[in-house]
Amino acid sequence: MANIQLKAVRKAYGAVEVIKGIDLDIKKGEFMVFVGPSGCGKSTLLRLISGLESITSGDMLFDSERVNNVLPSQRGIAMVFQSYALYPHMNVYDNMAFGMKLAKSSKEEMDVRVRKAAQLLQIDHLLDRLPKQLSGGQRQRVAIGRAIVRDPRVFLFDEPLSNLDAALRVQTRLEIAKLHHDMSDVTMIYVTHDQVEAMTLADRICVLRDGKVEQVGTPSELYETPNSLFVAGFIGSPKMNFLTGDHAAKYNCSTLGIRSEHITIVPEGQGAWSGKVVHAEDLGSDNYLFVEVGSDEPLIVRRAGKLDIKLGTQVALAPQDGKLHRFGADGKPIA
Repeated sequence: MANIQLKAVRKAYGAVEVIKGIDLDIKKGEFMVFVGPSGCGKSTLLRLISGLESITSGDMLFDSERVNNVLPSQRGIAMVFQSYALYPHMNVYDNMAFGMKLAKSSKEEMDVRVRKAAQLLQIDHLLDRLPKQLSGGQRQRVAIGRAIVRDPRVFLFDEPLSNLDAALRVQTRLEIAKLHHDMSDVTMIYVTHDQVEAMTLADRICVLRDGKVEQVGTPSELYETPNSLFVAGFIGSPKMNFLTGDHAAKYNCSTLGIRSEHITIVPEGQGAWSGKVVHAEDLGSDNYLFVEVGSDEPLIVRRAGKLDIKLGTQVALAPQDGKLHRFGADGKPIA
């Protein structure tokens, strides 16, 4: 387990600066998730922590020890990639044991660790199989198991579920959450662009934008109290509704935000907004109505249960008390 501190960390490739002065404290045993749009620097930051990329300036500390020039193999980290990176000619057991063989661990210790990790990940019945005989989810569990047997201080996950289909993503996400619970003494850092993965796995989320930290907080903190228009629009699925122009001016702000579940359909003449239902999505337990109210985009209204409103219907909408978010022209919240 390691406490990781980044102090004014920068990374440049020639004249192009990718990481632009990041300060971040990742606590021991924490599950930290990096999220952000493509090109924001999240995978680069993970590679800096691993030592696979060198820091241009600033300091990185593991348990108060500066590790800028420490080799990846000596940092006590294990990395899980989205591509699995399994050796096709080795069976599952040998793939998982390979790192320990390189470290010249004893056969007895290697066997105990491999079988314990396989049992934890429920792949102990697959130890004799080759990677080509496994499903995508099983291959990813083997890759995670290979990392576990190294007994690392820090786990680094680089979009490990992006190659899996929707059902396998849910299953493997649950297994990673259980892994964090069972290995609570290991610090875990996870890169994803998936909102659901970030919200369900993280103890805290670090939102990155253009190589800088936009906000760090628990999933509920980022969802309920975003510190910028960018975070408000990035965290949550569907994203927060935004209203500008006259709609926002009525509330003395440049942009007005509200989550889809915080909008109520009310009797005609009683709402803050009114408009026509132009689209609907039935997800079974929930329905999403898209209502054209004269803003840049339709308002998305989340309704529990079955849909009983037809397309083209005029509806009146009202925000729930205390659920509006007001943002200024600089994109920052207005108290």
